[in-house]
Amino acid sequence: QVQLVESGGGLVQPGGSLRLSCAASGSISSINAMGWYRQAPGKERELVAVIIIFSGPSTHYAESVKGRFTISRDNAKNTVYLQMNSLKPEDTAVYYCHAGMTYGMNYWGKGTLVTVPS
Repeated sequence: QVQLVESGGGLVQPGGSLRLSCAASGSISSINAMGWYRQAPGKERELVAVIIIFSGPSTHYAESVKGRFTISRDNAKNTVYLQMNSLKPEDTAVYYCHAGMTYGMNYWGKGTLVTVPS
């Protein structure tokens, strides 16, 4: 099993920045991918950014955040970060950390709220 704990959400004005953190513990060596999803009120959960660990690693972003958000990983701290710049009101959502395992299981954090007022 893997435990994921997010931090770093909050209220930020349009154009501002936030950095989310996701600390992983447990079966770290079996994690194939780590990423961030978000869910806005009344909308489905969507992928924001992901690091595929065993393929390079490689990173992938939703079109809506390309050039503004950066996902990174600190192996020593077993932590994944999401640096969010130039935030917009449409970025308001609960952001969830996700870990995809080599054996097919998926794990989620409890989420952290990011609010960008219009």
